[in-house]
Amino acid sequence: MLRYSIYYTMENACFSEWLDRFSSYLRMRNYSPRTIEKYLQTVRRFARYAWLRQNSDEVSFDDAAFESAPLDADVNVSAALVTDFFSYLAEKQDYKPKTLHRMISTLSSFYKYLYVQGAVVADPMLGVERPRIKNQELKYLKHSQVIRLINTIENSRDRLIVRLIYATGVRVSELCAINVEDIDFEEQTIRVKGKGDKIRTVFIDEETLGEINRFIGNAIEGPLFPGQQGNHISPRTVQHLFKQYAPSGITPHKIRHSYASELYRRSKNLRVVQENLGHSSIKTTEIYLHTDIDERKRVYRQYFPLSNGNGRE
Repeated sequence: MLRYSIYYTMENACFSEWLDRFSSYLRMRNYSPRTIEKYLQTVRRFARYAWLRQNSDEVSFDDAAFESAPLDADVNVSAALVTDFFSYLAEKQDYKPKTLHRMISTLSSFYKYLYVQGAVVADPMLGVERPRIKNQELKYLKHSQVIRLINTIENSRDRLIVRLIYATGVRVSELCAINVEDIDFEEQTIRVKGKGDKIRTVFIDEETLGEINRFIGNAIEGPLFPGQQGNHISPRTVQHLFKQYAPSGITPHKIRHSYASELYRRSKNLRVVQENLGHSSIKTTEIYLHTDIDERKRVYRQYFPLSNGNGRE
């Protein structure tokens, strides 16, 4: 009976009533402030579109209409309205398919939350199809190429930053947040804080640890890479040094790809790669299955009849 009473009291609830609650829910789940704001931006944009559709006969709106539309639309919407929203965004060509995918995931999270809270009688996102994304080859540097890049960097701090990303596969934000006390020189591990403030342990080789040891001197605590006023170095600084040293198009994330690709190519253990990278879903890690050209070549040469001589008949 309580479930039904909630439905009745929450019917015709508007977006403005639920945005703050959804924000609090995301904070409770340890989402970063930046991620929360991206989520809210998407929900606000959809809320304005829903209000315009619920209060106008028009199906196309200019930017001025969006800016002036209130957030008072009814959260109970149809799957057709959601599909129209994403079709409208796609027609404007302001959003790439990957961005639309992210926005659909955001609204899916929002409506799952609303459904559990009893604010909507049905989840409209269940009927929404995601746009197709063309397969793109994952670009990364091979091991020898990364080592050559590292060896070209004369500055000890900058060289260590690039090497540490490759040695551990950490994200830029994770690298910047590392403290000296997070490093276990005996166990050869580093404790890093990932997305959603999730803590995980990454492994590091002895040679890179030696460079860290020389770099920090007698320091026993504080940021591994100090920035301005003794704070942690900023991700922007790391990205800037890549523009300074690395070939065009090679970013810290590409070096993280190199780490993952080399680890999977040599181990064939996707689960370990997933945990080392801090991916919450193994589906995110499965992209590295497509980078193992050497394995594909070996199987082709061993088993395909025209390649191994068995098909000459």
